[in-house]
Amino acid sequence: MGRVVSPAALAAELEGRRAAGSSVALANGHFDLLHVGHVRYLTAAAAQADVLVVAINDDASVRRLKGPGRPIVPAAERAELLAALAAVDYVTIFEGDSPAPLIGLLRPEVHCKGTDYGSPERVPEYAAVRAYGGRTVLVGDPKEHSTSDLIAIARGPGRG
Repeated sequence: MGRVVSPAALAAELEGRRAAGSSVALANGHFDLLHVGHVRYLTAAAAQADVLVVAINDDASVRRLKGPGRPIVPAAERAELLAALAAVDYVTIFEGDSPAPLIGLLRPEVHCKGTDYGSPERVPEYAAVRAYGGRTVLVGDPKEHSTSDLIAIARGPGRG
């Protein structure tokens, strides 16, 4: 089971893990209403390195990016759910709309994003990862699952 840690504490922790020979992958997202697509994405991300870090957007960021009424699940609870997954070693919550500053701090060898991006070069953080010699990979199955779709179904016709 993973641990929920602050970005600063995580940077120090990863320094020790790397000194012991471990490589680090980072996956990021909102993870509001965890679904099977998320689990498949994280399982595939975990296969890319020895240690998997999951970075989640804070509540204010999710609200800005997804709109009123989101997130459904608060950041602390999303982090706890993700930390309970076998594939996940660490979870951290980041402020702001982009994980690029966090990526610069943690410097994962591999930044993992979903296949919906089409190519690594289309990932917004691609340049930030390349700047220090990391690589960006697309993992998981095709984007067939969506939290937004789940919310619309739960709210019923005409209420989503």
